[in-house]
Amino acid sequence: MAVIQDHVQPPGPVSRECSPEYLTMVDHHHHHRPATPDRTSRSSFSSIREDDSSLTQDFSRSKVSSYLRLEDAIAVDDRDHIDHAARSPSPPASQTRPNMIQTQFRAPATHPHSRLLGYWSPAETFQGWKQIQVKGKLASKSFGDLQVLNNVWMTPTKPKVAKRGANRPGEAPIERLPPEILTSIINLLAIDVPPNGITRRNVDLMSLLLTSRTLHVATLSTLYRNITIPHSKIFHKFLMHITEYPALGTIVRRMDFCHFNPSQLFSTAAERSKAKNLTSETLLRCLELMPDLQEFLAQEYIDDDIDAAVLRKLLFGLPNLQALDFCGCSSNKFKEAFSSLLALDWPEKLSITRLSLHKCMTMPTAIVEMILPRLPRVTHLDLAGTRVTDAALMSIPATARLTHLNLARCKNLSARGVIDFLSQHPAAQELVYLSLATDARTNQLLDVDDVTELLQILPRTLRSLSLKGSRMEPSHIDLLRPLTKHLEELAIGRSLRLQDVNRLFIPDDTDDIQMQVDWVPHTLKYIDLSDMWSSELDLVYLFGSECMILKRLSAPLEVVELAEDLFKRVSKSMPVLQRVGWRTSECGIRGWMVRQHIEGTPKDDGRRKWKMGAESWGMRKIPVAKADVGGMYGSFMFGRKL
Repeated sequence: MAVIQDHVQPPGPVSRECSPEYLTMVDHHHHHRPATPDRTSRSSFSSIREDDSSLTQDFSRSKVSSYLRLEDAIAVDDRDHIDHAARSPSPPASQTRPNMIQTQFRAPATHPHSRLLGYWSPAETFQGWKQIQVKGKLASKSFGDLQVLNNVWMTPTKPKVAKRGANRPGEAPIERLPPEILTSIINLLAIDVPPNGITRRNVDLMSLLLTSRTLHVATLSTLYRNITIPHSKIFHKFLMHITEYPALGTIVRRMDFCHFNPSQLFSTAAERSKAKNLTSETLLRCLELMPDLQEFLAQEYIDDDIDAAVLRKLLFGLPNLQALDFCGCSSNKFKEAFSSLLALDWPEKLSITRLSLHKCMTMPTAIVEMILPRLPRVTHLDLAGTRVTDAALMSIPATARLTHLNLARCKNLSARGVIDFLSQHPAAQELVYLSLATDARTNQLLDVDDVTELLQILPRTLRSLSLKGSRMEPSHIDLLRPLTKHLEELAIGRSLRLQDVNRLFIPDDTDDIQMQVDWVPHTLKYIDLSDMWSSELDLVYLFGSECMILKRLSAPLEVVELAEDLFKRVSKSMPVLQRVGWRTSECGIRGWMVRQHIEGTPKDDGRRKWKMGAESWGMRKIPVAKADVGGMYGSFMFGRKL
């Protein structure tokens, strides 16, 4: 059983600097050293820790001692005394206390060398019992002087050290925290699935289950809320748990199969079939035991196990289900299971708000036309590679508020239908992510005139736009310039030269002075030039002085994607690329030039709310659940072609 959460590294050891104050304190209290206060927020005097920020190598240094409270010790407002103390020689460290009135020991006259008899009295520098002006009035400070002297002469009490087991069961400080805060703390202990998917994980959570009843209940919520299934043996174990303890199934909110690898434990399909850990029957039984499930994330490795009964349960039997992902599911069994649902009586509305049919290439058009009109609150819709039509797109309810829309490689769509939907449909007026990418070698959605019309109707809320595969011309740069003032990702289409793209980053030389002065910098972090081939992307111009793309003036641009052949050529010229402050990065068949971080400047970690947990730029699949990128979803997002 695995839970997807943020991975937190345990804090490292803390060192203590041997300052004079600390050495004096150790000498004075070597047997009665007080307990370190507030260990969670302050490790020690003059300690160093990593700061929780996006800056690389960012540390915070604490110079406040946990043992000396200087502000609390100031009780006498006597500037003359402070000035006199500054001019007089400093007594030994062992005889001084910060901002305290000094005392001296007076031995009896008959035994001048005795340390047993005698008495303590104020030092000669003591200036109490006098009139001091406070805000223009005379006010006696004698009470304050006596109070400080009383604190000085008192024998210091030994700090009380709490004994182990002093708190009664259920009354420890951490157990008295509100449930929301306690759950948030425990969530930090959950880790992602290990790369091999078999190694024991969440050992800390399993140990926490045995600590106390209160922590046991709080830990169960973290352990069972988000379930990740890396292989069928884990699924079988999880199913046995919730079958024996049905209450645990009510905690589950996410069932994630994106890391699922059927060949991880079994080398052949026959062995996997014989084990029968994950089948359509066991999957349906598992869904029956999770009545409050909100997110179901599947992928192509389990599409044969999603039959008609499982689909009916997902679409009609889970009223709280909000996110549904069938990424890559295209087997014949999956197609037949969905087709069998056409004969059923569908409800008027489905609870799903985030739907991904990414690369469900065999799904019948009738199914898409049946689902889309029943999504009145949909916000994320990934239809890349499907058989969606113009009519199905326009059938989306007007009450929907789409923020993410992926229509890449939808061959049944027309340019007119897409433009009318984006310009007229109420659900498409607040888009943040829009992909209209195509592979120009097999299909072209947008022509020159279509791109011209499209660029004039796009909303200002847009942060990511892909026009890959569309036919463009230099005049489109003037229409793209206003969009680059709020876009962070932009994929350029065909037929443009690098000289044209360069105009997005600097004003034209022919512009008047006032226009150049009023130039607003772009906000692009990523630009996709993979539609440019060798004849259009001149490497000599790219590394020349006239091109601004690789210069510091193009900041905040961080990532430039290149075509496969060009990336191979650039990779052979690493010294030249590093000289201008860039490096290469690749994943699968995709390759990027990445700007190297300059020391002393803020670093952007790439996280955005609209990216749903992803940090890298240029994702080609819409995530429907907020989680770290990995597994098959990571491959579809960053490692594959369209």
